[in-house]
Amino acid sequence: MRRPVTNWTLTLALLLGAAGLPAACVGGSKGTSAGDLEKLKPYILESVPGDIPNKLDINYENKIHLVGYKIEPVGTAAPGTDVKLTMYWRCDDKVDDGWSLFTHIVDSNGERILNIDNVGPLREMKESHQALWPSAWEKGKVYVDEQSFRMPEEAKTADVAVTTGIWKGDARLKVVGGPADGENRGIVVRLKTGAENKPSVPHTDVPQIRVNRLAKGDKINVDGKLDEQAWKAAASTGPFVDVGTGNPNTSFPVNGSAKLAWDDTHLYIGFEVEDPDLVGTFPKDAKDPHLWTKDTVEIMADPDGDGDNNDYYEIQVNPQNLVFDTQYDGYNTPKTEPNGPFGHQDWSAKLKSAVALDGTLNKSDDKDKGYTVELAIPWASFGKAKNHPPKPGDEWRMNFYAMKNNSGVAWSAILGQGNFHKASRFGRVAWTTADTPPPPAPAASGSAVAAASAVPTLPAGSMRLRDVKPKIAPRPVGSGVLKQP
Repeated sequence: MRRPVTNWTLTLALLLGAAGLPAACVGGSKGTSAGDLEKLKPYILESVPGDIPNKLDINYENKIHLVGYKIEPVGTAAPGTDVKLTMYWRCDDKVDDGWSLFTHIVDSNGERILNIDNVGPLREMKESHQALWPSAWEKGKVYVDEQSFRMPEEAKTADVAVTTGIWKGDARLKVVGGPADGENRGIVVRLKTGAENKPSVPHTDVPQIRVNRLAKGDKINVDGKLDEQAWKAAASTGPFVDVGTGNPNTSFPVNGSAKLAWDDTHLYIGFEVEDPDLVGTFPKDAKDPHLWTKDTVEIMADPDGDGDNNDYYEIQVNPQNLVFDTQYDGYNTPKTEPNGPFGHQDWSAKLKSAVALDGTLNKSDDKDKGYTVELAIPWASFGKAKNHPPKPGDEWRMNFYAMKNNSGVAWSAILGQGNFHKASRFGRVAWTTADTPPPPAPAASGSAVAAASAVPTLPAGSMRLRDVKPKIAPRPVGSGVLKQP
């Protein structure tokens, strides 16, 4: 449906027109001048600052990563509120000529209510291109992208998404990791508008990522640090979310994210967990301890890719670097109540893992930052998989969790449709190589009016209690869901 021209969008168009600038995205082929580069030096950094309040990992074709942002105000911006957004872009590889930045504000009905493509120092239009467009970025540098806008008066839904990306002509750089919608727009942040009488609808689609095989010569040393070049280019889930609603986690004390990579022998997974109180009280020689009752990360893998829960796997690693691993024939089957075994606990993933702590275990009078878990799982361990290793193009169903005291956050929301084992709610992971053709994506320029498809609410975290079957009542955003049958 065509939207009427509003006062805000008309004002923006008039201002840009008065300055001789196009209100829509534009292209071009000229580079950034020496004078512009001199003026923009404060916006070019040698490395990612350590004090970015909100970290992201939105991966645009392994060339450019949006690594974080800060925003004022935080959380809520009613219509008419002035908003200041600063995004931090890291250039990992040069892009060719003609690529520009775009930013769209999209409501929870999928309607774009504001275009601020050319707002901010990096984006000021110079002849036919932005002052410091991505085509002029240098490999290894970080670019500080400041934008200010006023929340449009026509923001009538409970929340809006600030989305961004990189475009040229009818193409956009594809988002291969991190929070995004179906139109290759990275989702930076969602803001509440105060229009609580029109709540957003939970996102029901499951997330998906493409995981490229390691480049020739790339190696991963399992030491818990995630500092190899291979991890910088790895596919990322983006921040975990609330399992019950699919919204960003706003109340549970733990947050997390995961990265994935693979080669012909191993699946590599790296977790980064934020946890203010690290707990790990299991005996050092414990065999398959119930790690979910304290702090842990968890992997669910259904190699068939159909989400039917037949022949799937569960792996957990806690801050002590202890492992719980098992294999199931069907949904939560077999199991012995009340204390297990759960599944076939004689199965072993034969994995190698390492944990790095940023804090102290079992010390409650200090504040910890979290921990990192790095795993290498041999493909040969997944004996129920049709192909192990997978063939390029194969798709598995997987989910990833960061947990504390039977509760947690997740990559893909369960939405009350079962417990953490519900494979139909697992995300889709495609195993690819650099030569694997990408799936068809909608062609759109940065300024083209978006099709009326909903911007997904981020899939997120949850709560779980083993083998408890509570009645489910409505929960506020950020709460979890109990482990259910």
